Amino acid sequence: MKAAAELAAPVIICAVCLWGLMSRTDVFSAMAAGAGKGLAVLRDILPALIILFPAVYALRASGLAEALTSLISPLLRFAGIPPETAELMLLRPFTGSGATAAAAEIMTRCGADSLAGRTAAVMLGSSETTFYVISVYFGAAGIKKTRWAVPAAVCADLACFVSSAWAVGLIWG
Repeated sequence: MKAAAELAAPVIICAVCLWGLMSRTDVFSAMAAGAGKGLAVLRDILPALIILFPAVYALRASGLAEALTSLISPLLRFAGIPPETAELMLLRPFTGSGATAAAAEIMTRCGADSLAGRTAAVMLGSSETTFYVISVYFGAAGIKKTRWAVPAAVCADLACFVSSAWAVGLIWG
């Protein structure tokens, strides 16, 4: 199985090249044009990424995430959401790797089979890195005004977090 996974990319590339040759397409020119478009997209989204990654790092390094976690923990407990997942809920809209690290920390501290660990796993698997996706896709499309996309996405994240805690509580509560 591992050998098949390692061969997947070369097989796909060879198949595409073979298809291009059979259809009499200049494969190299097509690949070069695609790479050029990819670099243009990178040029458009790079400023957002340069701002987003250090901002997330500063959020975690400054202790602000922990302060916000302790501030909203009573509200989460009242809503039936494990308070241990607060940092995950704060980080997930911004960073996938930071949220994965927060979820791993929850699972290490509380246990993977605990209510908090299972809730963190469901939250992580069913939510999206909202601001990263918006900055990348809107930047690539050249959209400057997001209008209602950000509030709608934040509402979707909140709904995801609440429904994740509800579903895990219902199944394993």
